[in-house]
Amino acid sequence: MSSERTSVRIMITVICAALYAVGAYLTAYIPSPWGVGQFRPAVVIPTFFAVVFGPIPAGIGAALGTLLADSIKHGYLYPGSLIAAVPGNFLGFFLIGKLLWKKFSWNKFILISNFGLLFANAVVAILYVFAYKLLYQNQYTSLPFEALVVMATGLTLFWFVTKLPFVLLITPPLIQATVSAFPFLVTNDLKEILKKGLPERELGISMLGPGILLLLVAVLMGYSGAGAYMIKTFGVNTKNIIEIVSYFCSTILIIIGGYFFINTKKK
Repeated sequence: MSSERTSVRIMITVICAALYAVGAYLTAYIPSPWGVGQFRPAVVIPTFFAVVFGPIPAGIGAALGTLLADSIKHGYLYPGSLIAAVPGNFLGFFLIGKLLWKKFSWNKFILISNFGLLFANAVVAILYVFAYKLLYQNQYTSLPFEALVVMATGLTLFWFVTKLPFVLLITPPLIQATVSAFPFLVTNDLKEILKKGLPERELGISMLGPGILLLLVAVLMGYSGAGAYMIKTFGVNTKNIIEIVSYFCSTILIIIGGYFFINTKKK
């Protein structure tokens, strides 16, 4: 690889990291129902870089960006980010870029975005709960193992369902607008694929599935022993917030997914 090409790749990676850090910091103080972790629609940024510039800039840019945002928020180099968020972000967006780079289609984008987000968020959640909180900080030691699994699963689901609509609805027009303005960024074959836009049926299904699953979670919180377990283990406030957020997010996903799915049927 030439030194000029290496310099360009480094510059792209730095831009990805900087944009992601700013975007992540803007919502850094909107926590998950568990009181840890945050609402982060800024995942649109490394997803965009993964498609247009490939796995390396996206993976490294996402890792550096999340470390910067978390460290600025906490006022020091945040070990929770180093232990959990950095590896999770790197692996997730590197994977998305690797699977889509030079093998792009909108159907694959929908599928891999779902898989990549779920995988990345699971890695972050597991490392945060078990490696950072339990082992590094020696917290949660009074909680049974299954409660830690519930927390890691809950964080994974929260991050996944709150990030997915942004990735699927904002990233595609952002990619199309960028390629239209700077056509030299991609091959002619990819330009033709990008012009077609997302298949609405698959887009609808990809929203409806998580929406229905989250609605089930909300119902279980209110009308089964799961709610009582959450109150006993994590407190009534956590249980109520999870139930409210689950109803809200599931409604949004089902409405958006239903719109695209029904719109496909009408055509």
